[in-house]
Amino acid sequence: MIDPKSVLPHRDPFLFVDGVHELVAGESARGWWDLTGDEAFFVGHFPGRPTLPGVLMTEAIAQLGAIAVLSHPDYADRLPLFGGIDKARFRRQVGPGDRLELTVEMTRLSARAGKGHGSAHVGGELACSCELLFVLV
Repeated sequence: MIDPKSVLPHRDPFLFVDGVHELVAGESARGWWDLTGDEAFFVGHFPGRPTLPGVLMTEAIAQLGAIAVLSHPDYADRLPLFGGIDKARFRRQVGPGDRLELTVEMTRLSARAGKGHGSAHVGGELACSCELLFVLV
């Protein structure tokens, strides 16, 4: 298992990957985010029916993608930043107690930018899928 903090610059409260159980540096990764219910956003989104915001699912996928990119020696000292999100689809409500299983695959990676696609599942059901564009600074 890879500790995301050993690769990512992100820290609480904006670290949305708890662990990585599969990694091919510069190519792909599989990891997870356990939602405890203690996350601050659940209080207001939505009172009485806590729901993980879709934008945070895409951020979790992007953070896993950053782990895949930054684990490659050619990119270890870089910072991947969002350049865009395409074809984002949200298929299932995610809430406290759920484990978000994350996957990401890089489809293009150069010295300046990259593209990838990823998904998030809960209990084998698709919760979110998207395509990511990022720049490396």
